[in-house]
Parts: sequence; C-alpha cells; structure tokens
Amino acid sequence: MEFTLEDISDDEIARRRDLYEPLTDSVRELVDAVIRTEVDDDSVREAHRLIEAAVNTLRAKQIDGSYGVRFTADLQGMPWGNAVIGLRNAIAPPVQTVRHADDRVTADFTLGAAYEGPSDCVHGGICAMVLDHVLGEAGSADDVPCYTGTISLRFLRPTPLGSLHAEAVIVERDGRKKIVHGSLSDEKGQTVTAEGVFIVPKNWDGPMPRKARRPGDA
Repeated sequence: MEFTLEDISDDEIARRRDLYEPLTDSVRELVDAVIRTEVDDDSVREAHRLIEAAVNTLRAKQIDGSYGVRFTADLQGMPWGNAVIGLRNAIAPPVQTVRHADDRVTADFTLGAAYEGPSDCVHGGICAMVLDHVLGEAGSADDVPCYTGTISLRFLRPTPLGSLHAEAVIVERDGRKKIVHGSLSDEKGQTVTAEGVFIVPKNWDGPMPRKARRPGDA
C-alpha cells in the first residue's frame, strides 16, 4: 500500500475542509433526492442538465485515479476518499468513530435511502462495510496498525434504515494477530454481530501487541 505525504499546514487543512465538506454534503443530498424525487419530467431533465454542467466544471482539472491515503508531515491522516468516512466521498454516510479510554471504538450515524437493500432496510453489504471499518479502527486502537485478515458476520435480523450505532473492541491478541468483536445496533438492540481477525503488517517495526486472552477467559 502506498501513502501520499502532503506537507501542508493546519490552516490549509481547515481551508480545504471548509471548501469540500459542504460540497460533499450537497452531493450526498443530491443522491437522496434523485432516489426519492417524483417531480415532473421537465424538472428531471432540467436537473440533469444542471448536474451535467456541474460535473463538467469539476472535471476541468482533476487527479488521476483515486484520492489515495494521504498524511501530513506530522502524520495527520486525510482519508478523504474513503468509502466509509471520506470527507470528499458522497457515498460515505459518513461514519465518524470515537475511541474510548478502554480502547473501545463506537460510532453513531444515519443510513438513508441510498443504502437500502430489502425494503426499508440497510443492504447487508453496507452493514459489512461499516463493521469492517469500525472493527479495523478498534483493531488499531492500541496504536499498533493492522489490516483485515478475515471477518465473519451474523445477521440477527434486518437492520432498518435510520439512526444506528456500531461498536467494536479487541478481545484477544497473539503475536501479529488480533481478534476483534463488534456489532451494529438500532434503538431496539443488535442487528448484526461480527468477529474479525486483524493482522499486524510484517514490516511493522514498532512494539507488537501484548498477548492477551478474551475478557472472562480463565
């Protein structure tokens, strides 16, 4: 995996955030509006014309390929193209994670019409994508980076569209391997549970995760 280093100031990061975040929010609203609109044909054609013009304006100058994984000189991450948390990615819900003192990671977010699978419910693949990200954040909460090895999901019941909560925590560590448990919930309780095996990169030269057992093991 390649990383891009951008030697920019905090003020420049803030300027870019203030510029692009409202644009992304508007495109996210546009996606929802396209799904749910019932305006007349002429209005749809006019909206299409305006959207095509906006696309052409933005494509006048652009990077090749994807946004990539970017860091500043002080290692501040800018994963702005990420499909789950990307500030410049209108496909991202977005999900904002919170790391707690006990290394548990949580996120509260909303999934609307753009993420539908079964009627009025979240697509199972979207549930998997969100949980993979949240489990990955939890897997690195001990400040030892890791990548998804395997992840298994149990769908307890359909996940309704709307306000949701995800959380995850490391339950076991052994050498380069970490076991992470997590879940996705609505206001009535868990809808999906997950277990992931996360692997520390071979070229990691920092401290290895300490060996530990699952909470409650003898």
